[in-house]
Amino acid sequence: ETLRRRSLLKGVGTAAITMTLAGCGGSGDTGGGDGDGGDGDTGSQFLASEPNYDGWFEDVDNYDRTRDLTGQDSVTISVGAGDNGLLFDPPAVAVSPNTTVVWEWTGRGSTHNVAGENRDFESETVVEEGHTYEQTFSETGVVKYYCTPHRTLGMKGAIVVQ
Repeated sequence: ETLRRRSLLKGVGTAAITMTLAGCGGSGDTGGGDGDGGDGDTGSQFLASEPNYDGWFEDVDNYDRTRDLTGQDSVTISVGAGDNGLLFDPPAVAVSPNTTVVWEWTGRGSTHNVAGENRDFESETVVEEGHTYEQTFSETGVVKYYCTPHRTLGMKGAIVVQ
């Protein structure tokens, strides 16, 4: 009976350790929704509570949740992501104050720009792969942005500064 109890306890202990270690492995999701943009080194960290975007993402195909990229000095977002090149990837990111967001063009989906919803910032409209535009966000809050030529097609994003 002692031998059976030890075998049982050993088996339960091994199962508990295995389950604990399995939880540490992460999901394997290492970046943006279509694998060609976003910040690939961040893993699948998302905000615990989603901000109220007031329907901003209703027509955005690749929006699921807000990626938590706080604590980084710089964050890169792809411009012209997705199969048709008409998305930002990732579409919603949370950053710390004074983080520089760099938008990098993929060269897909025609010409794009990045424009703040309130027109407080705006890049030039280009198509060249590798072109970048950057903006540093210091004030906390939600900053919505879009691509002017493709806004009605759902090419929109948001930066949550917290």
